[in-house]
Amino acid sequence: MFSARKKQALVYVMIHIHLISNTSVRKRRSKWVKSYLLKKRQLSHIPLLQELRENDPDDFKNYLRTDMKTYDILFYLVREALTKQNIPMREAIGPEERLMATLRFLATGRLYENLKCSVEISAQALGYIIPETCAVIFNTLKTDYMKLSKAKEEWTKVASQFENRWQFINCGGALDGKHIRIVPPPKSGALYYNYKNFYSV
Repeated sequence: MFSARKKQALVYVMIHIHLISNTSVRKRRSKWVKSYLLKKRQLSHIPLLQELRENDPDDFKNYLRTDMKTYDILFYLVREALTKQNIPMREAIGPEERLMATLRFLATGRLYENLKCSVEISAQALGYIIPETCAVIFNTLKTDYMKLSKAKEEWTKVASQFENRWQFINCGGALDGKHIRIVPPPKSGALYYNYKNFYSV
């Protein structure tokens, strides 16, 4: 029959076959791109926003939280940095789509999974497009619009203006228009409840 060495080799082969058959095989993608994403020229927010731009500027402003003039200036400033090169396998997501998806995300705060249906860009792509676009916007605008002083006198002046106007001491700045979701303090009633139907400060 079999010698001890042959039996041992046969056992090793059987163990190896057993291990290979039990390892999970990574599921291959059934499609490279989902079919609705291929129709993004018809289904996405781009045609909608072009329609709003032509016929209803107020709804355009409501959708992106910026008026058309400001949007056009911003797009002009960031267009070059947001333009990506096409590759043979697929066309790159254009700078206008990138900017609109980012502005829509910033306007609504929706999850990438929810946002993907209206902007017709996959959640995975939104995961890198939105932070990248925010960085481009910040780097483009920071020198003109995000001036931070290092001089103590300027900070003291701002703090005294807040104190004089609002009786709010030691304040160096303020944000407006952003609801920060909170768990309300006990016995606060509707004090922190906002028009968006959640508690915020």
